Amino acid sequence: MYKNLLSVGGLTLLSRGTGFLRDVLFAAAFGSGLVAEAFLVAFRLPNHFRTIFGEGAFSAAYVPCYSQVLENQGPEEAGRFCSQVAALLLISQIILLAVAWLFMPTFVDLLAPGFRDDPEKFSLTITLTRITFPYLLFITLVTLQSGTLNARGRFVAAATAPIVMNVTLIVTYLIAPHFGNPGVVAAFGVIVSGLLQYLMTAGAAWRSGILEHPAWPELTINVRRFLRRLGPAVIGSAGVQIAIFADTIIASLLPGGIAAITYADRLYQLPLGIIGVAAGTVLLPEMSRLLASGKPEAALHAQNRAMAISLSLAAPFCIAFLTIPDLIMRGVYLRGAFTAADGEASARVLAAYGFGLLAVILIRSALASFQAAGDTRTPMMISLTAVALNVCLKIILFHPMGAAGLAAATAAGAWINLSLLIILAMRRGTMQPDRLLWKTIACVFIASIALTLFAIFFQDYARELGSRLPFLRNEITLIGLGLAGACLYGLVFITSLRVAGVSLRRRARA
Repeated sequence: MYKNLLSVGGLTLLSRGTGFLRDVLFAAAFGSGLVAEAFLVAFRLPNHFRTIFGEGAFSAAYVPCYSQVLENQGPEEAGRFCSQVAALLLISQIILLAVAWLFMPTFVDLLAPGFRDDPEKFSLTITLTRITFPYLLFITLVTLQSGTLNARGRFVAAATAPIVMNVTLIVTYLIAPHFGNPGVVAAFGVIVSGLLQYLMTAGAAWRSGILEHPAWPELTINVRRFLRRLGPAVIGSAGVQIAIFADTIIASLLPGGIAAITYADRLYQLPLGIIGVAAGTVLLPEMSRLLASGKPEAALHAQNRAMAISLSLAAPFCIAFLTIPDLIMRGVYLRGAFTAADGEASARVLAAYGFGLLAVILIRSALASFQAAGDTRTPMMISLTAVALNVCLKIILFHPMGAAGLAAATAAGAWINLSLLIILAMRRGTMQPDRLLWKTIACVFIASIALTLFAIFFQDYARELGSRLPFLRNEITLIGLGLAGACLYGLVFITSLRVAGVSLRRRARA
């Protein structure tokens, strides 16, 4: 599992790195004006549905089912199951696409009601969203093929696909400003990126001999089991997206609100994608395989290792978001059309997101306790409970805190979600934190205290040194402080692990 985790983590790091460059170029080219906000909503809407029907719900239901069929009935039956699911997926997405095209003004009005007061922005958003929405069709098929490849222990193609998207959009953002309507060019870039991702994962599946061949689905026992699990998973994923929808809806009422949340979210997603998604991507098929093979202790061992590694890698990002959010925003985005005021607004949102980072990252590993055993109903109920409280907090915090209040509510909702998952999993015995995990938590805490003190007391000194530079002041200051903090955290953390007798590379004896 460690080899796969490092492989996926490394490719995800490259993916997030190219995504980071993509967002920097977008901020420089578009800033937070009319075209920027119209495109961000147009890109966000199909991605909301992708998360509901694709990555979140579909993977949670499909990967354990496919793993069980493969383990118990063999590769031929697993291939037949995959093909039947592909047909269901294709039909549902074509219907959704047709409905979205017909009723796009209603979709946009629901997602961004604040745009209605600006006819130009509202009209442009409708146009761009109609262009970007077919991306959902391609990326949903990518999700199917990625799930099949992951269940077979092949993680490279699925982890590489987002890199293809980012590179495509980087090229698009570079050329878009040279056209009369750059938003339209950027929207078509989204479609091209979806097609290229599909070709990549389809090619990998074909080379592995597991490419699906869509056929009219039969309601076999396996398909019915998948559909029973898919329903609660869709509702659970939809619950999380309701909270994100609420962010977009409320933020559309603020001038520049959507841009502030989006730019902060891009940085927030960097550690989440590198660590949380990588751990969840590897852990779910690993636990599914071990449980299907009758090895529950090995499954719990894999989960504890994944959570320990995730926590130790995520903590420095959390500290950085909480202590130096303004420096991060200035160093990353302050150029071109992105102004200092934009940076200040986004920094407040990033700090609020930072409170929930550890919870969001650990949720992916905690969910595996239920999803690997085929239980999608319990996470659904927990998700809906957390989302209900989340939305209430958004309404309460929006007026006094603005966009940062929406992020703070998201952070609180993540901690509620994680707490309920852990409590129920431990009661059922599907999660059993061992001594190694507790020792790792203690070591992370010690290293985090050291990093926090360093960031608080040395950031002013770093700013003063940076101000003397002839160019790239914000960028060099951020990089220098970040590298120094990373070295300090790593040194304290590794020393603490050795003192505690902990090794994350092998099974603990502790």
